[in-house]
Amino acid sequence: MKEPSVYRLGIDLGGTKIEGIVLDSGDREVYRLRVPTGQENGYSHILRNLAEVYQKLALKTGAHPHTVGIGTPGALSGVTGLLKNSNTVCLNGKPLREDLRKILGRDLEIQNDANCFAMAEALRGAGRGKSLVFGVIMGTGCGGGIVHEGKVITGLQKIAGEWGHMSVDPAGPECYCGNRGCVETFISGGGLEKLYERESGEKLPLKEIVAKYRQKEPAAVTFMNVFFGHFGRSLANLINVLDPDVVVLGGGVSNIDELYTRGIEEVAKMTFTDHFQTPVVKHELGDSAGVIGAALIGI
Repeated sequence: MKEPSVYRLGIDLGGTKIEGIVLDSGDREVYRLRVPTGQENGYSHILRNLAEVYQKLALKTGAHPHTVGIGTPGALSGVTGLLKNSNTVCLNGKPLREDLRKILGRDLEIQNDANCFAMAEALRGAGRGKSLVFGVIMGTGCGGGIVHEGKVITGLQKIAGEWGHMSVDPAGPECYCGNRGCVETFISGGGLEKLYERESGEKLPLKEIVAKYRQKEPAAVTFMNVFFGHFGRSLANLINVLDPDVVVLGGGVSNIDELYTRGIEEVAKMTFTDHFQTPVVKHELGDSAGVIGAALIGI
């Protein structure tokens, strides 16, 4: 009979850092570490870093049974088992799960990083107690995850929740996925900075664009008002299809306070209902959501 797991190990594989965490049987944090991803050194280098992080985490369990979950950019193809849709492009087309199983000598679960975020916020964060949770990441890119009754919904093609690649304007900016006018090009941090540079000729980080908006600089006010409109349309489309009990926003863009006033007003205008009720709330777990979610989805 298999001994019950005492610890949960989670690893969040990001574009710039790999973060690991050990949770005990009460889901209390025991240990955490971060190392650079080193994607510029290629796939094999990332594998070695992941293995090193796992070994350091496993040492903290005192050889007790543990589960392992890994959150990654992109998702595993249900047909080939290879990673797809990753903005850490050296991972695409690679048998990440199988390679890690061989290197670590054990089974593990891999989920999209947005699914890990959604799971963490659904079970331990701003979505606690809700049946159907949609978790949104608006960072460099734009992703999402769906959790129903404590379980991640991945879908037939492992793309459930990928609202960042709904096209809301076929004449809009070209997206790296090959389509035009994807949600990601309009409301992610990276997309917003590119749009602002194209429209104003000024290359600024999003924080400075928001500061100009708050100082009522006309160009920034116009730009941000268009952003709120795109946010409203994009999220309303999602709510019209999914009708979740709560939407939890994460990523750097979610820290714009006006999203929870002006942004929600735009969502309400465009949602197909007589009385808008969907809570749209800020994350509670911050940067820890991804790695905690990875631990929670582990096997």
